[in-house]
Amino acid sequence: MKIAVIGCGYLGAVHSAAMSSVGHEVVGVDVDPRKLEMLSSGHAPFYEPGFDELLTEQVATGRLSFTDDFSKVADAEVIFIGVGTPQTEGSNAADLRYVNSAIESLKPYIGAHTLIAGKSTVPVGTAARLASEIESTGARMLWNPEFLREGFAVQDTLRPDRLVYGIGDGDTTSVAQLDEVYRSILDTGVDRIVTDFATAELVKVSANAFLATKISFINAMAEIAEQVGADVTELADAIGLDERIGRKFLNSGLGFGGGCLPKDIRAFQARAEEVGATESLQFLSEVDKVNLRRRDHVVDLAARELDALGSKRVAVLGLAFKPNSDDVRDSAALDVAARLTADGYEVRGYDPKAGETAGRVQPDLDIRSTLAEAVAEADVIVVGTEWAEFKELDPATLESPAKVVIDGRNTLDRKRWHDAGFKVIALGRRTLEPKA
Repeated sequence: MKIAVIGCGYLGAVHSAAMSSVGHEVVGVDVDPRKLEMLSSGHAPFYEPGFDELLTEQVATGRLSFTDDFSKVADAEVIFIGVGTPQTEGSNAADLRYVNSAIESLKPYIGAHTLIAGKSTVPVGTAARLASEIESTGARMLWNPEFLREGFAVQDTLRPDRLVYGIGDGDTTSVAQLDEVYRSILDTGVDRIVTDFATAELVKVSANAFLATKISFINAMAEIAEQVGADVTELADAIGLDERIGRKFLNSGLGFGGGCLPKDIRAFQARAEEVGATESLQFLSEVDKVNLRRRDHVVDLAARELDALGSKRVAVLGLAFKPNSDDVRDSAALDVAARLTADGYEVRGYDPKAGETAGRVQPDLDIRSTLAEAVAEADVIVVGTEWAEFKELDPATLESPAKVVIDGRNTLDRKRWHDAGFKVIALGRRTLEPKA
C-alpha cells in the first residue's frame, strides 16, 4: 500500500520506517531540509535505540523516501499526520498550527481514495473539526493516537499494546483501510479499539494524565517520607504489590519531563476549561506543581551540600529527560544543571547521548564528553538521569574529590556508594552519612 507520513520528527520518522518494514511504500514529508537530508541518507536526527539500523535498512530497500514536496502524496491511500503540537507560548493550550498547516497543504492532493489518519496528540474536538474541513475533498478522517515511549519507539510501533481508531459515524470503510495498513500487527492478536473521534483523542491525553499523576503521587509520598524518616522506595514496593495499583511508574525522583507529559497535561487542563469542565482536571495543577517542586528540591540539596563544603564544583550526570534518549525537552536533569549554573556554581554536565542537544539548548553549560571529565574536580555529584552507565558505575574507581552524591533518580546502589565513602542522599530515603 502507498502511505505518506506528514511530519518526520520523532513520531513521524519512526512511523515511516516501521510501516516500510512491514512492506508498505512510504513517503515522509517535512519542511526541514537538514532533517530530510539526514533521513534520506539513512541517519536519524535523534537518538533512539534500534532506529538507525531500521532506517538505513528501509531506505536501502527503496520503499522509504523523504521529501518536502506535498504533491508526492497524491497517490497515497493513507496519510498519517505526525506533526508536533507544542505548548502555545504564554498559554497552557496546545499549539495546533502545524496540524492545521498540514491539512491545508494536503487539500489539493487528496480525494475520495484518501484516508487521513491523525496520530498527533490534539485537544478533544480537533478530529471532528478537521474532518469537516476536508469533507469537500471526499477524503475521510480517522484518529489513530500514538503511544510511543522514547527508548522503545520501534518496539511500540511494531508491537503495540493496543491500536485505537477514532472514526466518524458508521465509517467502516476507514476501519477496513487502516486494518490493511496494520495487518501484520493485528495478526499478532494486538487489541484494537474502534470508537468515536472524541474518545480516541481522550485516550492519549487521559493516559498521559494518569501516568503523570502516578509519578507525582509517589513524589508527594517522597516529600512526606523525607520529613518522617520513611523510605519511599520500600513504600512503593509495598503498595505496588497491590494489583489495583501496580509497581510501574512508582519510582520517586526528579519527576517527569520530555516532549509529551508536561505539555499534554497542561493542554488537557486548558481544553477542559474551554469545554466548561474546569473543576474536573484541577487536580492536574497540583500534579504539575509536585513535579516541578522536585527540581527545586534537588537544586536546594546540591546548593546546601556545596555551601557546607565551601565549594562551587558540581557534576550533573545525565541531561536527557530519560535514559536511552537524547531528548532534552523539559528535562528535569538539564533544568537542575542550568539553574545551578545560573546560581553561580561551577557545573560540569555529562550524558551518554544528549550532550550535543543539551549544549544547543543551554550553551552556557559546561558539558563534558566523558563521565570521568565531568567528575574530575567535582565536590558533589548529582545523578539526574537513570542511565545504566551510572547505575553500574563502581564509585570506588572514581578519580574525583567528591564524597557527596545526590541520587535524583533512586537508581544507584546506595550501599556500594556508602561503602566507597560517600554521603548518599536519595530522594525520599534516609540519608546515609559517610563512614567515620
